[in-house]
Amino acid sequence: MTDVLSTLYPWIKAFHIMSVIAWMAGLFYLPRLFVHHVEQSDNARIEETFRMMEKKLLRLIMNPASIATWVFGLCLVFTPGIVDWSMVWPWTKAAAVLAMTWFHHWLALRRKDLEKGTNKVSGRQYRMMNELPTVLMIVIVLSVVVKF
Repeated sequence: MTDVLSTLYPWIKAFHIMSVIAWMAGLFYLPRLFVHHVEQSDNARIEETFRMMEKKLLRLIMNPASIATWVFGLCLVFTPGIVDWSMVWPWTKAAAVLAMTWFHHWLALRRKDLEKGTNKVSGRQYRMMNELPTVLMIVIVLSVVVKF
């Protein structure tokens, strides 16, 4: 199996990068949709449009992209010679990816709250949470590129 992973390494890496880009796009955009949804909730037609957009973004783009990111990422982890677990960088990257995954699930729960009309998070709070994926992305990129 490891021979296959080594042979396919450039392809796996390319698909990992593409899936990360798609996942990150959703992680950046969904909280912004929530901000506008919360702040425009007085119009039923607009609110229904937001619900539809949020659901499709999460289910059709973010969920498949996050799964692909994890699958290709784990393939990279198990490729011989790629990860040196005695260094700090794989641990910081792993922690940031776990935090990113937590954020994804937190957003999914907030989408359900918005759909049910039980949202308790303000537009300002969504704006603040929208910064989390940027911070995590910085940690991940620096970890992988600089390998500190």
